[in-house]
Amino acid sequence: MEAGDAATLMKPHVDIPEDVYLALKIPRAEIEPELRKELAIALYQRGALGFGKARRLAGMTRWEFHEVLGKRQVLRHYTEEDLAEDIRVARGDQ
Repeated sequence: MEAGDAATLMKPHVDIPEDVYLALKIPRAEIEPELRKELAIALYQRGALGFGKARRLAGMTRWEFHEVLGKRQVLRHYTEEDLAEDIRVARGDQ
């Protein structure tokens, strides 16, 4: 999450089988942020989250998330939520 986010954090729990967890080829310290990023990309790609919410879930800036989506060749959808966020940023309300 970015500094200044005052939203209440939900703490859902996902059980991962031990053999799957141990098979991850990701340094242990990077597992949670990497899983959050992958979840954010998948939810954005299928339209379950808008860009702003997905990038917050991923813990990335707008530009970082755009870059990741580009590298993955994920099509962008521009929603009313995205427009509202762009307007807030342009006004300096963020």
